[in-house]
Amino acid sequence: QVQLVESGGGLVQAGGSLRLSCAASGSMFSIQRMAWFRQAPGKQRELVALITRDGTTNYADFVKGRFTISRDNAKNTVYLQMNSLKPEDTAVYYCNAFLAREYWGQGTQVTVSS
Repeated sequence: QVQLVESGGGLVQAGGSLRLSCAASGSMFSIQRMAWFRQAPGKQRELVALITRDGTTNYADFVKGRFTISRDNAKNTVYLQMNSLKPEDTAVYYCNAFLAREYWGQGTQVTVSS
């Protein structure tokens, strides 16, 4: 079992920054892949960024150069540093982990005002 708890969302002006955190229960060593997804009102949930157990990262085109995913295995935590935020980044952001199956956090709201 894996439990994920997100934090760090909030309201920010366009051009600003936020850092999301996702604390995972248990050892992250066993988790094959962790990721951040987001879902805006009326839209489907979409992948934002992922990081594998060996540290390989991958990003959606719409965040490349602006967002950075990282992990701290000692703290069992994954981060999403979001810079140069745009109003279209407004969404609920979900932490995701894969260990035999998918696990999801409860989500954290990010609102970017213009």
